[in-house]
Amino acid sequence: MAEPTSTRKRYRGEAVEVSFDPLRCRHAAVLRGLPAVFDRDRRPWILPDAADSADVVRVVALCPTGALQTHPRTSTASEEPAVPTEVVAVPGGPVLLRGDLHLTTTSGLDEHETRAAVCSCGSTANAPYCDGSGTCVNWPHPRRSESEPV
Repeated sequence: MAEPTSTRKRYRGEAVEVSFDPLRCRHAAVLRGLPAVFDRDRRPWILPDAADSADVVRVVALCPTGALQTHPRTSTASEEPAVPTEVVAVPGGPVLLRGDLHLTTTSGLDEHETRAAVCSCGSTANAPYCDGSGTCVNWPHPRRSESEPV
């Protein structure tokens, strides 16, 4: 059996590393406040050293899906899990989790993290994470129709 692999891309900074998993991103959080760090029109789009590591950790923690995560390298700044664990069932959306989480993907990858949006309908191709293919297709933003102007 093949080893499970992650789709997470890493952006290394001196004090903190930021990782991004495009399969988990639902564009739920707007990365405001640190445009020097996060700029989707630039490559690479994440520059962890462009701000104080504590600020990078604070902004990344706004991502409810866990698509963005920080990994301290030399910094003492790190995201602490919510205690007690928070569980929010979003009507028409996923179940949002915050806490000391241990999740196993269908490919066998064991993930230890602080935030996740897990599927509430069983229609995801990225189990246990919500990918927007089922009842939460319009979460967090309604999808535009093909005829609707951009």
